[in-house]
Amino acid sequence: MKIVYFDCFAGISGDMTVGALLELGVPLGTLQSELARLPLPRSSYTLAAGKTMRQGIAATSFRVHVEEHQPHRHYHDIAGIIERSSLTARVKEKAQQIFFRLAEAEAKVHGVEIGQVHFHEVGGVDSIVDIVGTAICLEHLGIEEIYASPLPLGSGYIETAHGKLPVPAPATAELLRGIPVHGELGNGERVTPTGAAIVAALAREFGKVPAMNVTSVGCGAGARDFPDIPNLLRVVMGEKSAIVLRDAIEVIETHIDDLNPEILGYLMERLFTLGALDVAFSPLQMKKNRPGVKLTVLATPELLQILAQQVLLETSATGLRYYHAERLKLERAIESRETSFGAVKVKVIRDGGKTLRVAPEFEECRRIALTKGMPLLEVYKIIERETADQ
Repeated sequence: MKIVYFDCFAGISGDMTVGALLELGVPLGTLQSELARLPLPRSSYTLAAGKTMRQGIAATSFRVHVEEHQPHRHYHDIAGIIERSSLTARVKEKAQQIFFRLAEAEAKVHGVEIGQVHFHEVGGVDSIVDIVGTAICLEHLGIEEIYASPLPLGSGYIETAHGKLPVPAPATAELLRGIPVHGELGNGERVTPTGAAIVAALAREFGKVPAMNVTSVGCGAGARDFPDIPNLLRVVMGEKSAIVLRDAIEVIETHIDDLNPEILGYLMERLFTLGALDVAFSPLQMKKNRPGVKLTVLATPELLQILAQQVLLETSATGLRYYHAERLKLERAIESRETSFGAVKVKVIRDGGKTLRVAPEFEECRRIALTKGMPLLEVYKIIERETADQ
């Protein structure tokens, strides 16, 4: 599977994205001919791409030169332009996803319905070309999944059609909801609304580089030079490693030494019901040599607050620890397989298209053992044997 990682160490914008993707192997002529499928006057813009330097690092600069004044379009105008084009369905879908995220953010900021959103900076031909051009380049490269690093917030102020606004711009800040950010860089707009919309709409995960075999690296140059860091977007392309997958989790922990153990059993059931990935109890010797229990809960980031609150409500703990972690895991899925007991659910572990093993599900085996009056271990062995080659 071909994937890309957007290393946004200096930020991201629409032109930086297209520049990096061109450097990965998309011919400028191909991008031009595909963009010509949009129902826009061809004389309204020209494209330019070439090599440039940012603090001693070579990169591709991509610019859209607008030849005449461009109208500020409403969201439905832009959606219509994309839909009426003769672009492929996948390119249309990606471009529409990006513009819809932009429209959602603008609607929230200005307190209007999405259909009333009036784009200013991102409504001109240059922004349309950046967004649709990104979708064209990703399709040309055959990219199936997109990952991205945390984004720098930047600081200061920018001039917009609405006057002077703080960095990040209000629409950008709205697009960054749920995306990891940091404030390690200096003054200036590091993430534009277009750049934020691209990763918000298309990135599967944010964090470290996923496991992959790197095939090429492309750098897209931003329009400005910043004194603290090269203004580049680095896009790493490669083949995703089939043997392991990576995801981000939160680990919740607390120590308990003054609780009825029956409540711990109930707590485990509640946490699993609420979506915990795993719950475990470990024996401890705590202060004053009292026996206690260490509670460990694995959670997806979006469930951190819900599960942490449940622990505090259901136990005697007055506080807990949590920290971010990453997992490497094999590809797995629950599937139904035919056996002499009928259709049975099993867990299938794979390495890409190769099945490594099939593991019977406990509840299925328990049900069969009780129904048939058979030993549980025998049921396990029969299902393992009958599903191994399916």
